[in-house]
Amino acid sequence: MKVIITGGGGFLGSQLSDRLLARGELTGPGGRSEPITEIVLLDAVFHRPAADPRVRQVAADISRREAVFDAVGRDAATAIFHLASMVSGECEERFDDALRVNLDGGCNVFEAARAAAGRPRVVFASSIACYGGEAMEPANSDRTKLTPQTTYGMTKAICELLVNDHSRKGHFDGRSVRLPTVIIRPGKPNAAASSWASGMFREPLAGVPCALPVRRDQCHPMTGYRTVIESFIALHEVPEDRLRDDRAFVLPAHRVTPALAEAVIKEVAAERGLKLGPIVDAPDARIQGLVNNWPQAVDGARAVRLGLPSPPPLKTIVEQYLEDFGPRRA
Repeated sequence: MKVIITGGGGFLGSQLSDRLLARGELTGPGGRSEPITEIVLLDAVFHRPAADPRVRQVAADISRREAVFDAVGRDAATAIFHLASMVSGECEERFDDALRVNLDGGCNVFEAARAAAGRPRVVFASSIACYGGEAMEPANSDRTKLTPQTTYGMTKAICELLVNDHSRKGHFDGRSVRLPTVIIRPGKPNAAASSWASGMFREPLAGVPCALPVRRDQCHPMTGYRTVIESFIALHEVPEDRLRDDRAFVLPAHRVTPALAEAVIKEVAAERGLKLGPIVDAPDARIQGLVNNWPQAVDGARAVRLGLPSPPPLKTIVEQYLEDFGPRRA
């Protein structure tokens, strides 16, 4: 079977590709397990060459309809993981580009899936930025009304509705994973308004200062990248008759504050003899204003009932990051 990963040059896309290569198979459109013979990574930029002959990199913007259709093709056994997206901070600054990439690009992916043979399974990476404003609840669930207060969240909510309607019409078998903030992302900070969530772990663990733009008591739902990758695959594998008409599932997450993050990394550092960099208060009214409209907790019970994993303890997530990306790995 052929697997397409949009955003395949990014952190989650590359991690998902590696995990699928190790797994070696997925459930095909016919409901039977199929060996993975090819993975097509579609992204605007790639930072490393493909290391496995089963992987093909396609450098293109998902807003280019022809490029998306060419990458997806019409193979009878196809799985699509749609991860490509502009991030939250970029979307607030570049509204027209956000519509072009996140909405037009999403439509291109969904139409290509519709045109593919065999009614492929499509897994869409959504976000808890779909929640917002007056409709938010103490713990936001799959039954919470979606009233996003950011352009990024708006584009994700619309794509969730498109996935539901395409699935209802039988165009493809869609599923949406509503992601909490994913930690800990390696590398440099990006333009996401939630970039601080990884930075308050990553920078101190590397021995350098972290400029914290939000309050130390700011609560935010977070989960580990390994759990997210397993969730993408687990939701892909769920039999369609268990999904019913609401195809979007918020993942379970920890309720994390910068104060809690600091306590956890201090514990890990003490055990491993690491010298931490400081977390420095650097209030940013723009970032804090965006974060004020985000949920502080989520209820992922519906995803868990489907068999999707819960995140391990926060300390374990930190230890996993150090195992995969820490100094001793380098």
